[in-house]
Amino acid sequence: VSSKSAKGKIVEKATLYNQATVQGGLFAGEHAKSYQQLINEKEAAVASYKNAHELGITDLQELRGSIQKQEAEANKILNELLLEEFATLGIKYEQVTWDNTKNKEGKSIKSNLSLRDIEALEPFHWGYEFSEIFRKKNGFDAIITNPPWEVFKPNSKEFFLAYSKIVTKKKMNIKDFEKEQEKLLEDEEIREAWLEYLSRFPHVSAYYRNSFQYKNQISIVNGKKAGSDINLYKLFTEQCYNLLKSNGYCGIVIPSAIYTGLGTMQLRRMLFEQTEITNLISLSNEKFIFENVHHAFKFCFLSFEKGSKTRSFNAIFRIDPREAIHPKDLEYLFENTDDFIELSPKLIAKLSPDALSVMEFHGEIDKTIIDKLVRFPSLGEQIDSNWNLKIGSEFHMTGDSFLFNTRSAKNRLPLYEGKMINQFQHDTSLAKYWVEEKEGRKAIIGKSKIDEGEILPYQNYRLGFRAVAGNTNSRTIIVGPIPRNVFCGNSLLVSEKLIGSNLIFAQAMLNSFIVDYYARQMITNNVNMFYIYQLPVPRLSGKDKWYKPIINRAAKLICTTDEFAELWEEVMKTKWSERAAAIKETERNQLRAELDGIIAHIYGLIEEEFTYILSTFPLVAQPQKVAAHNAYRDVMNGTLNK
Repeated sequence: VSSKSAKGKIVEKATLYNQATVQGGLFAGEHAKSYQQLINEKEAAVASYKNAHELGITDLQELRGSIQKQEAEANKILNELLLEEFATLGIKYEQVTWDNTKNKEGKSIKSNLSLRDIEALEPFHWGYEFSEIFRKKNGFDAIITNPPWEVFKPNSKEFFLAYSKIVTKKKMNIKDFEKEQEKLLEDEEIREAWLEYLSRFPHVSAYYRNSFQYKNQISIVNGKKAGSDINLYKLFTEQCYNLLKSNGYCGIVIPSAIYTGLGTMQLRRMLFEQTEITNLISLSNEKFIFENVHHAFKFCFLSFEKGSKTRSFNAIFRIDPREAIHPKDLEYLFENTDDFIELSPKLIAKLSPDALSVMEFHGEIDKTIIDKLVRFPSLGEQIDSNWNLKIGSEFHMTGDSFLFNTRSAKNRLPLYEGKMINQFQHDTSLAKYWVEEKEGRKAIIGKSKIDEGEILPYQNYRLGFRAVAGNTNSRTIIVGPIPRNVFCGNSLLVSEKLIGSNLIFAQAMLNSFIVDYYARQMITNNVNMFYIYQLPVPRLSGKDKWYKPIINRAAKLICTTDEFAELWEEVMKTKWSERAAAIKETERNQLRAELDGIIAHIYGLIEEEFTYILSTFPLVAQPQKVAAHNAYRDVMNGTLNK
C-alpha cells in the first residue's frame, strides 16, 4: 500500500486524494499548477494513448515518453507537497552520528528534510495514479491484500548478517552478538553503512505516529499508550480503509493480534464504529498455509465494508493444533458457515471494556463459562482489606545488557529469564548472566536517587510470569516462584508487595486450567501486564473454606529447595525439609490435579464445563487431565482430603 518498495513504506496525503485545488503557493512560476491540472493533463495523455489508433497517432513511443515526462513532473510536485506535510508536522531528518570517545552511536543531528529524502521513500501517490477512481467513485470498490507482517524499526542482527558469517538471528546470545557487532563497527565502511541505515527510520516513524492519515495507529488504554512498535500490517489496515469508497469492501490477511492486541485497540474501534465487519476467520499455521511462517503463528482473514457500523459479525477460531487447516481445505472452511459463531461489539466491550479485545469463543459453552468467570474481580481491580497484585519488570535484555556478566562472582546476583521457570518451578535451567548487586540496585533505584539500603523487590520472594507464551502452546500462563536475591530480565514479569500465604495462593490460582483457559481466549503470543490484570481471580483469604487446603498443596509444589525454606516456615508453621516438599513427579501431578479440581468448584463450574475446559488443552498429557477431572468429582462427593 502506498509504496513501490517491498517494505511497504506508506507515506501519502490521504486527505488530498480528491481535492480540486491543491494550489501552488508552495510552487512558484510555471510550477504553480493545481492538483486538478496535473490530473487533467495525465488523464488526457493516457486517453490519447488508449485511443491512439482512432486518433490517427502512430508514434506511440513519443506519446509514452510524453506521459512519463508528465508523471515525473507531477511526482516532483506531489513529493514537494509531501515534504511540506512533514514540515507542518514538525518532523526533522535525524542523522545518527558516531561518538569516537564512547565508541558507540552518538547524539543525532537534526535537520530539515529535503526533497531528496522524500524521493528516497519512493512514495506512491494514490490520488494521482488512480485519479479516475477517486474522481468518479471517491475510492476503490474492493481491496484484497496480504500485507507484510513486519515491525518498522532497525534490526541489528538482520543488518549485520550481510557482513558476518557468524551472526545468526536465533543462536547467538546477547554478549556474543555485541562483541561481533563491536568488531564489525571498527570497519569504517561498515560503520558508515550502519549509521546511514539507522538514519532511515526516525523521520518515517514520526510520520506514521503523527500523520492524520494514520490517526488510528496509537492506542490509549487506561490512559497509557499501548503497543509502541509500528507494525506494517496495522498501517495497511488503516490505509485500506482510507482507499475504499463508501460501501467498499476489503479482505485482508493479517496477524491475529488485530483482534486481541493492545496496540490495535484503536483500529478495532475504527472497524467497529466505521465499518461493518462481515467475517473474522482465525487460523494457526500448523499445516503451513504460509510456508515461511512459524507453525504456531496465528493469523486471520478479516473482511469489512466501509461506511456502516458493526452490530454483529461471524467469527471462527481454528487455533487448536488438532483442528489445523490444510491449504486445500480453505475453500471448504469459507463455505461451511455452520461452524461460525456470532459476536457483537457489545459483548466484546462487556468482557474487555478497556482494550476491546475479541475473545476466541468456539461455541455457546464458551460464553456460558466466561460469564461465570467474570463474576470475580479482575487482578487489576484494587480491593481494600484484601491482597492485591502489582507487577512490573526489572532489566531489559538489550537496553541493560551492559550490566550483564557471563560469569558468577562474589557480589553478583543471577539474572533470571523466562526459560528458567515453569509452573511451580524455579530451576528449569541455569542462569547465563549475573549482575553486580550494587550496579543492579543503582539501576533499579535510579541514578538521581541515593541508595539508603531500603528493601527492594528483588530481595523478597516473588511471582514470575513468563512474558513470551501463546495459546497454541501446552500452557499460556506460566507462573513460577522467584527466589530471594535474584534480578529478572524482561522475559519475566515479576510481582511486587505480594507476600507469604497470599503469594502462594495467587500462584496456585494463576497456574490453574481455569485461569489459563480464560487467558487463552485473549492472548496471542505475548503475556503482558494488561492481560494479567484482566484475569478474573477470586481473592480468598484465611477465613475462606478452600484457602488453607490450597496453601498446603501449593507450598509443597513451590518450596522444593532450601532457597524457599523461610517461605515454607512462614506459611506452614513447621520446619522445612526436602522430605516435606513434593519432589516426585507422581506426587506433584496429584497435588496439581487436586488444586485444579478445587479451583473449578470455587469458580462454580459444573462438571460438563470443567470437562470442556480440559479438552481445550490438547498438548497437556491426558493422564493429568483425567486426574484433574477425578479430583473435581472428589470435591463434589466430599471425599477430597482437606
